[in-house]
Amino acid sequence: MSYFQQIAQAVIAGKAPDTERLINEAIAAGCNPADIINQGLVAGMEVVADKFKKNEFYVPEVLIAARAMHAGLAIVRPLISDTDVQPLGKVIIGTVKGDLHDIGKKLVAMMLEGAGFEVIDLGIDVSPEKFVEAVREHKPDVLGMSALLTTTMPAMADTIKLLVESGLRDQVKVIVGGAPITDAFAREIGADGYAPDAGSAVDVTKSLVA
Repeated sequence: MSYFQQIAQAVIAGKAPDTERLINEAIAAGCNPADIINQGLVAGMEVVADKFKKNEFYVPEVLIAARAMHAGLAIVRPLISDTDVQPLGKVIIGTVKGDLHDIGKKLVAMMLEGAGFEVIDLGIDVSPEKFVEAVREHKPDVLGMSALLTTTMPAMADTIKLLVESGLRDQVKVIVGGAPITDAFAREIGADGYAPDAGSAVDVTKSLVA
């Protein structure tokens, strides 16, 4: 089994120490750091995302796998120049104003990072103004908004409206998700995509930047 396959397996198993050890061995053996990321860490997280979608993995397994991936990235990232690994795209993500739920949004952020996206996580209770300011500053390809409370769903519409008023709406794709969100609601407020879960969020985001 190649170093890349072993690294992927360690990520899938959520074994951070093994991931770190194998990456250090791969580097010592002269493996390309970009290949370690793409064929090892990202490949492992793709399997995790697939298992999550099929209900073979649950949130704890995904979080442990993501922790192993981040441990590996911390070693490899300093070794690569920006030209070596181009992210699939840049995503800004946050939970909308009035909503303090974090786990689902964090899961999506981890899955997107695992798939090769650059992710800027604005956290929870993010106002429409803060979302718009972040879009203006970071120029992302995709803006992701999460809500778990029905009472905070209107904040998604407010944010899209403010993007339009700010002249930024045509510069960014908008994806929404969270327990009370539906595809119909996403269309109604003018979002470009809807994801019912973290695994789907990666697929939808990939389709929007393709």
